[in-house]
This record gives sequence, C-alpha cells and structure tokens, in this order.
Amino acid sequence: MPSDPPLFRRVPPMHALAAFEAAARLGGFAPAADELCVTPSAVSHRIRQLERQLDMQLFERTPTGVKLTTSGRMYLARVREAFVSLARPGDGSPARARLRVSIPPTFARQLFMPRLPAYLATRPDLDLEVHVTNSLAAAHDEPVDVSIIWSDGANLSGVAHRLFDEAIGPLAAPGMIAEWGLGEAADLAKAPLLRTPLLPWAHWFQAAGLNLPEPDRGASFNDLGMLLEAASVGLGVALCSRRLAAQWIEAGRLVPISDVTAVPPHSYYVTCDSARMARPEVLEFVDWLREEFAS
Repeated sequence: MPSDPPLFRRVPPMHALAAFEAAARLGGFAPAADELCVTPSAVSHRIRQLERQLDMQLFERTPTGVKLTTSGRMYLARVREAFVSLARPGDGSPARARLRVSIPPTFARQLFMPRLPAYLATRPDLDLEVHVTNSLAAAHDEPVDVSIIWSDGANLSGVAHRLFDEAIGPLAAPGMIAEWGLGEAADLAKAPLLRTPLLPWAHWFQAAGLNLPEPDRGASFNDLGMLLEAASVGLGVALCSRRLAAQWIEAGRLVPISDVTAVPPHSYYVTCDSARMARPEVLEFVDWLREEFAS
C-alpha cells in the first residue's frame, strides 16, 4: 500500500505563497510584482501554480483587476498565520513585534489614546512606539512603520487611507459668545478669529455665504489642540471639527456658534510604505484604525 508523500512535498512553494500574499495585500499582480522584483506574468504563473496544487480558485480575474474569492480570503488567513509562526524564534517563546507610529498631537490625545488600551489588550506581544509629530512637518526625525498625517491626499506615496470625513465650524467659549453677541454666522465679522495654517477660514466663509477675507491678524497656532484651548479661555473664535473638539464641547468650555459646517481641503490619513504592509502587525494596525473610524 503506497504511503503518503512527505509533508514538505505537500506544502506549496514559498515563492508561490509569497506571490499570493503580496497580490492579496496590495490588490493586484502588478504591485505584487514590483514588491517581489519579478514580472506580473511571473506572479500570475506562481498563483496559478498554487491554485492548481490546492485545487481551488484564489482570485477572481476581471477586466479591471483581481479580487479574492471566499476560499482565497480563508486561505490568506492561514498563510499569514504560517508566516507569523515562521518569524518567531525557535525557543518556543512568543515573538514580540515592534511597531513605530507617528501621530499628530491633537489626534493622539483626543482620538487615538482613548482607543489604544482596548487594542493593546488584544496584542500583548506588541511593543508600540509612538512618535508625536507636528502636522505640518515634511519629514520624520526617525523612521516609522505607520504615519497618521493631515493631508489633502494629493501626493501621498505607498498605502494611504482617509480615516474619516471632517466637518468644520466655529467654536467659542460661552463667555465670549455672550460678550460679543455671537448668535449666528454673520456675527463672526465683528469677532476676533483665531488662525491656524491647518484650517484656513475661507472654506467655512464660503459655506456660510460670508464675503470675508482670510484673517491676517491675531493669534495663530500650528496645533489644533492649542487652538481649541486658546478658544476655550476666550482668546478668540476657533474653526475646528466637532470630532476633535468633543472633549471641550462636552465639558461646556466651547460652544458651536453656527450650524453651518464646511468640508476642509485636508483630513487625517493613515499612510504606510507598501513594503512594510507585508508585516502582519502593520497590516493589522492599519486595518484596526480604519475600522475604528469607519463609523
């Protein structure tokens, strides 16, 4: 009676598994080929070889590209689990993953930190390293795996996902609203307006139907948290999103002046070099951020 072939002969070739994982992660054969330094036809050939060995279809081929089948999604989870297992040290101890993240200060304090404990509770093997960076900085002082940046999305490289849509409006301290008689949008023409290069007033002026120039006097801040804090102590009217300002609004320190809101040209994006997305901890973190802010 013939015996089963050795286990290593039943395991698909590593180059085929790598091509499958890269194509699934990057969303196509061409970007996978770039990452693996081979041709798209080589990636296609390796994946077909894998499909034949497994006797299952992993991708649907369409005129616009490829997408995973249900079987493909299930097999992808097993492949990633195997890759993580192979990356662990051989002494039986769990491997510790290191993840370096760059985040603007106000996003970090108001939106990221409240969600972080629940995430880290599910990843006891993760060493997270957080770098707080100015939203206007062009480069990081140290290399990071994932960045959250304030951008218009036009010139982002690698993998980039917009986390949520913003709606901005004017906010002021209750005392200032009473002192200056700020009851509607038009009243802002007489009030001191706080400035920030992150959120110019022009878009909101247009949405409110106000023919006012961009303020060129008064205090200016390059951090939205400082902008909101300045408004809360009565220094002027701040333009910001209610999502970021939720803590100040819920405490009664800031009050929306008008129901008119505008969509700013910039928003928060999570970005990552395409090659780093091959690391399971990076992919999982990016997916978690997108899910957290999807609602």
